Amino acid sequence: MTQRIIVINPKGGSGKTTVATNLAAYYAAQGLNTVMMDYDPQGSSTRWLKKRGPALPPIHGIAAFEKNSRVTRSFQLMLPTGTDRVVIDTPAALTGQEMPELVRGADAILVPVLPSDIDIHACSRCISDLLLVAKVRRSENRIGVIANRTRRNTLVLGTLLRFLGTIGVPIVATLRDSQNYLKSAEIGQGLHEMKSYVVKEEIDTWRPLIEWLDARIPTPAQALGGLEAAV
Repeated sequence: MTQRIIVINPKGGSGKTTVATNLAAYYAAQGLNTVMMDYDPQGSSTRWLKKRGPALPPIHGIAAFEKNSRVTRSFQLMLPTGTDRVVIDTPAALTGQEMPELVRGADAILVPVLPSDIDIHACSRCISDLLLVAKVRRSENRIGVIANRTRRNTLVLGTLLRFLGTIGVPIVATLRDSQNYLKSAEIGQGLHEMKSYVVKEEIDTWRPLIEWLDARIPTPAQALGGLEAAV
């Protein structure tokens, strides 16, 4: 079944594109038919896709931020037949009123947050909008927070983890601060496509996230229910 994963945080620089591109590359490397949908007008995910060499597993790109008057919006956003995973990269400065349409139908909603006071405040506002404006129920367990660019045993990381422990939303990954993410962005590859001995520590931090997402793959019955609700 097609799983839709959205990476969202109105705060710029939180690492949305890094998370989205590496997730897409991981799924493509697993042999899954993967789509990267880019809603960010900066087009960072789209540029990353263009850097990928022909020998790498294919990822179908949809530049959702582009407006094309020659086709309908639904046609522009249409997924290829047999799509297994859709990873959605969202723009910064997203308002709470814009969230409901974006997260509708998402099987997993990932909120990356950096360990700083400003970013913690922005994360709190984002989750509040997801719960109160976009009407995502806590009981659905669709929202997961990613502590991004962290360094071990720092005071600010401790503050971040304590905050996340108070909001009732799980921390699904704690990604370390590493130059390998910059290298990944430069060459159009994901960490899981790079030499394993170079990125071993980073790969280890991704396992909890992959396991959490795997537990949210929709069943045929769930997919049918979502289709009926949309109709």
